[in-house]
Amino acid sequence: MTTPSIEKVGLVFHFSEVGDWALAAALQIARARTTALNVYYFLQSPYEVPYDLAPADLAAAHFDSVTLTQQERRLREYFEERLGDFEDVRFRVCESGRHNQELRRCLMHREYQLLVIPCPRRGVGFGNMPIEEFAYRFASPVMLVGPERADEVRVNSFASVLDGSYALGVGPWQPIPEPQALQTRSVL
Repeated sequence: MTTPSIEKVGLVFHFSEVGDWALAAALQIARARTTALNVYYFLQSPYEVPYDLAPADLAAAHFDSVTLTQQERRLREYFEERLGDFEDVRFRVCESGRHNQELRRCLMHREYQLLVIPCPRRGVGFGNMPIEEFAYRFASPVMLVGPERADEVRVNSFASVLDGSYALGVGPWQPIPEPQALQTRSVL
């Protein structure tokens, strides 16, 4: 079996302790692999989308350029001391509430080969489904970090073939099990 390479690491960022744990894991992998780190911050939180709505049914929010610039500055300032001497980082402030679609688009543009997502609590929503289902179904390697410890790492089946990347001290990982039931509404 061919093991996919990690050329870029993606991080869905969340301002929280668990978000910092996910940042530390993503940064550790990016440093060890000498790859770029691409940070995605959603102005419409993926953790707050109701399960009973398809993402296309959410009201589109539009933000002015001042708000977008302020949010990017906030991200950069927050990350400045946490990144240390690591410089190969890019930030994207995402307006879209269609989180799954936006992350797939970034994947298709080869902005990452491994996506790291903070998991603030088990079963928390991400998009319009439980975060574990999102990670399980996503067509790319995904790593969930948390919710109880920084070294609590769960990966989907695509990430499990990247086993060598987890020998970087990120912590032992567990596979994300197949969900008992899948979201029946559109996830894009």
